[in-house]
Amino acid sequence: MGIMEWILIIIIIMFFVNRLVPVKGIANISVREAKDKFKDNRVQFIDVRTPVEYKSNHRTPFKNIPLSNLPAKVDKLDKEKEIVVICQSGMRSAKAAKMLKKQGFQKIYNVKGGMNAWM
Repeated sequence: MGIMEWILIIIIIMFFVNRLVPVKGIANISVREAKDKFKDNRVQFIDVRTPVEYKSNHRTPFKNIPLSNLPAKVDKLDKEKEIVVICQSGMRSAKAAKMLKKQGFQKIYNVKGGMNAWM
């Protein structure tokens, strides 16, 4: 194999490793762990699904801020408080968690399995 093939392979490997390695300050939590946080009024709960998804099935105290609107609404959230994010499966909320981390939030929790895991 030539040098270009090796470089391409290394770039591909780095891409996947970067996707799989947890980001410091972001934790994946279970539905049970998310429910346990409901008692704490210092925690913010954000549902990043679309308004239609949110209306059809959501849990109090989650507020709906669709992923596409999150960058514009991030200033309405308190960076000093913990934040729990949820979506339908956990993929969009993982993106939201990374976005929030880049904006300076320190304690971010992504609900594993999202609303699909909610019982």
